[in-house]
Amino acid sequence: MKNQTIGVIAAMPEEIAPFLKRVGTYRKESCGGCKLYRFSLGETRIVLVESGMGPARAAAAARVLLQEATPRLVVNYGLGGGVRPGISVGDLVLAQRVVWLEGNAFRQAAAPDREISDRLAGHAAAAGQPMARGTFVTAAAITSKERVSALLPPAEPHPVLEMETAAILEVAAEAGVPVIALRGISDAGDEELGFSLDEFTDAEFNIKISRVLATVAQRPRIIPQLIRLAGNSRRAAENLARLLETALPAL
Repeated sequence: MKNQTIGVIAAMPEEIAPFLKRVGTYRKESCGGCKLYRFSLGETRIVLVESGMGPARAAAAARVLLQEATPRLVVNYGLGGGVRPGISVGDLVLAQRVVWLEGNAFRQAAAPDREISDRLAGHAAAAGQPMARGTFVTAAAITSKERVSALLPPAEPHPVLEMETAAILEVAAEAGVPVIALRGISDAGDEELGFSLDEFTDAEFNIKISRVLATVAQRPRIIPQLIRLAGNSRRAAENLARLLETALPAL
């Protein structure tokens, strides 16, 4: 009998909430320091893990997911930053290649599953949500899109900056489980934000309200950008949720 369980990993509550709202009924658990959400979409069982930001936490979440759900497929999704012009806020990008950013160099990560990626792209197009295909750049530390763009080859297709995918691919590859990854664009490549996320987070990439307030107090000019980013993030997360609700059972 075919394994009907698909594992899903997303980093942040803001990425997960719109999807759970569409699902409606789910069971929440805690395991290995991660929040797990179990539900079904048709005959497909879904186990969704909230990993937190960064490759170390993503790898830990992937191990928890593989142990608790033994999925036939892992889907990594969330928000990402467009590195160069060409993709806009709210656009969905499917990983065709993933690289680690290590210092000023890139290291090839394990490859996303091409056949299942093609299946997702076909479903998205049929549903009126076409996706770009691009290169995901997984950074272990918060870095600027401008710096990443300068390091990448000029012809690199639709690069997206994020912090989890390569780590998830690495863990899943060891277990022989295929992975696909997609991101909704929360900030486009032609906008460099006037703040860095590490101003808002602790060493474990947890967002701290006290740090946000302190940064805003020092630089109130970033308030319009924060408001715009929040709206853009909601839009991208909603687009992801709408696609996943119908696409996961088709995979």
